[in-house]
Amino acid sequence: MDRIKKLCSYLDKCKTFADIGCDHGYCTQYMLKNGLCESAVIADISAKCLKKAETLLDGYIKENRVKSVCCNGLAEISEEVEEVLIAGMGGDEIVEILSSAFVPEKFVLQPMKNIRAVRQYLLSAGAKITVDEPFESGNKFYFVIKGERGLLSTKYSKTQLEYGLNLNSETTKKFLKSELAKKREYLKRDLNADARRKISGEISLIEEVLHSES
Repeated sequence: MDRIKKLCSYLDKCKTFADIGCDHGYCTQYMLKNGLCESAVIADISAKCLKKAETLLDGYIKENRVKSVCCNGLAEISEEVEEVLIAGMGGDEIVEILSSAFVPEKFVLQPMKNIRAVRQYLLSAGAKITVDEPFESGNKFYFVIKGERGLLSTKYSKTQLEYGLNLNSETTKKFLKSELAKKREYLKRDLNADARRKISGEISLIEEVLHSES
């Protein structure tokens, strides 16, 4: 299953849906085609990228079921939108989008890097994280974070902040084994003392998780 299809599987049925950084618009098409939302907003900071989604969703736009907005993040998105997807961006960029606007009522986030920053921001904002796990697509691992605002903040351990909520899932274990192999190879390079200490600490943490039975 490719990344977009797997990502769509985390989306819930809702009345209104917004895809931020929508690119081609495939996720919005999935929601509408499968009757998972009544209306949607597609948004992208790039007019060129937005045009691709507009072309794909032209029929829905003509039916007034899709609104197209060229904007930065959530800048022109109503807080009343029930579910928001932000995918394919760096973690710092996602944090900037949320902190400059609002935490959506329901959200599905797929950071490409610096996932810890997203977790920390959501927890500091009092969000309830219900799903935080990796999935595999095309021999690569991606993390998805799903949750809601206005609920009791989820409790995370130090290790969960690094690698997600479900440390004992088979997919998480597979991801960690892949990361462990990469870090061990990296440790063979000519590194300075600080870099070597940092990588060694990361290896120890991963080994601890993999050998844990809890």
